[in-house]
Amino acid sequence: MKIGHQYNSAVHGFSQETYTRYMFQPYSASFSLFRCIRYMLHSRLILNLFSWKEKSKLQDKETSLKKAAAKGSKAEQKAKKKQVEEEISRLSAALEAKHAAELATFGYKPAESSEKGNLDTLVKAIAGVSVSSNADSAKPGKAAKRREKKAKEEAAREQRIQEEQTNLVSDRMLEDGKLGRRLEPLGLTIHEIKPDGHCLYRAIENQLSLHSKGTTQYNHQELRQMTAKYMREHAADFLPFFLSEGKAESGPDPSESFEKYCEEMESTAAWGGQLELGALTHCLKKHIVVYSGSFPDVEMGKEYNKSGPGGDPSIRLSYHRHAYGLGEHYNSVIPTELS
Repeated sequence: MKIGHQYNSAVHGFSQETYTRYMFQPYSASFSLFRCIRYMLHSRLILNLFSWKEKSKLQDKETSLKKAAAKGSKAEQKAKKKQVEEEISRLSAALEAKHAAELATFGYKPAESSEKGNLDTLVKAIAGVSVSSNADSAKPGKAAKRREKKAKEEAAREQRIQEEQTNLVSDRMLEDGKLGRRLEPLGLTIHEIKPDGHCLYRAIENQLSLHSKGTTQYNHQELRQMTAKYMREHAADFLPFFLSEGKAESGPDPSESFEKYCEEMESTAAWGGQLELGALTHCLKKHIVVYSGSFPDVEMGKEYNKSGPGGDPSIRLSYHRHAYGLGEHYNSVIPTELS
């Protein structure tokens, strides 16, 4: 694209008066100052062109994802629409941060600041360099290089985040689509659980409440304490799996690492997984089924499986590998008519 002198406020990002003043007026005595300002305005123009292009690509991505989300059952469409809105919101925030970091390298403040203030900042910054002596010019030059390097690193980081978020949207939608197709014939659907580190325990708390028609004797914190207690009392059963999963810290005594692991489990928001599920199935004497769009279904505590008319219903969970950028997640699985 050739960048000519035709003014366009949507692309240039500053008023026509400012553009004309510094792009067309003859050089004054302060030749280097005007040359710097012209360079900075051209740089700002280029940044705005790239920003416009990136925003346009994000809008195209949003349209594509919304079309993909408009397929399947009503429950699936609702879940997919929510996912798309969340991820597009994250991508938009990351893109805005990236653009703000790029503009900051030229002395521009956020969009709500006045243009006059931005222009004054720019002129003062450049004038400070232009009128300084040769002896002092090296210091601003080094500072400018540091700012430029930092801005490039920040832009690269934001670009990586944006790419990861884009991939996450696709992976999440694929995983949720497979899981939805697995659950729909069973008359089941997902009940979303807050992703706060307690998701496994909150999902089980939700299941217990569902089975007891709104009341449960255990909350998520009590389930944590119960799990840690059972694992300590049956350390010989859990320690080999604990070591095989690489959870133990380096040291001569793995039992110390195991105890530390149990302490974190009962007192922090540490994420729970298969070890904890193995303990919970025995603590609660419940059959647990974990559905997934990435792996085959997992069953634990088959000896407690008494589902059926008059039997004790199974605890049903869903495992999501790509639900959030922070890692794996568990939700509760409930009958569709209760959603």
